[in-house]
Amino acid sequence: MSRAAASKSSTVRVRATCASTALSSGSGRLAMARMLVPGSEIPGLWWGASPADMYQDPGIALKGTRVAVNEAARRAIRLLICDDHRLLTETLTDVVGHDPGFSLLPPVHTSEEAVALVVEHRPDVVLMDIEFRGTMSGIEATRRIKESSPATKVVVMTALEDERLLVDAVEAGASGFLRKTEGVDEFLGALKAAAAGEILIDRAALARLLPKVAREREARRDAQLLMDQLTDREREVLGLLAQGLRNEDIAAQLFISPQTVQTHVRNLLGKLGVHSKLEAVAFAVRHGAVKV
Repeated sequence: MSRAAASKSSTVRVRATCASTALSSGSGRLAMARMLVPGSEIPGLWWGASPADMYQDPGIALKGTRVAVNEAARRAIRLLICDDHRLLTETLTDVVGHDPGFSLLPPVHTSEEAVALVVEHRPDVVLMDIEFRGTMSGIEATRRIKESSPATKVVVMTALEDERLLVDAVEAGASGFLRKTEGVDEFLGALKAAAAGEILIDRAALARLLPKVAREREARRDAQLLMDQLTDREREVLGLLAQGLRNEDIAAQLFISPQTVQTHVRNLLGKLGVHSKLEAVAFAVRHGAVKV
């Protein structure tokens, strides 16, 4: 939208054209309606979620096929790009930098930097690499960002078709995901859609992911109930098993006898419903009860 047009009215009507665009989406095709702001050549892309889900921000009001965008919604979107591939980061920064709809924060190359910068600057959108290497994953960074700045929308980028990662991203609070093969228009439109509070997941993917998210939550609840049965001493023993210690080593560290350690091991195996120390450690690690 031109600045002249923006100054004439505090509310501008955006009309959706009926033309749809096909975007490659792994096994299927994602249909998107292209939204055009009068007087602008910059498209926005609105994904296949219900209006009740998609238009939650106070600045966006849905009315028939028209969207009212107030002055707050028209301000530049404050964006933070976070990816450990510097060439990709520089390319994305260059692309976004040419769009007046965005105000870029300095890009970062570690998830720790992203979390710290969000706490300080509260950007509207964070574009996060889901496959981050290092001490903090993109999933964990997303979770921490949403905890520290709930209003910040996180869009995860992925080059993979791993639905396990996507489930984790949704669980962590991501607004959706973009594949690194997207075109420029789709990329920019998706970021604008995320800033407006929309869900960046096509209907087919949403239908696949939501049951998995529900099952994961149920599994975590069940696991927590089992872990809650353990005594403090049994948790200690389990943590030391996860470090690779033998019964004799655990006994020496806790100043108890090896026979007592064996009793604790036997009890915790029964409470967790597993048959070996390895299974117990795997269960605890999988559900985040211990770290290795």
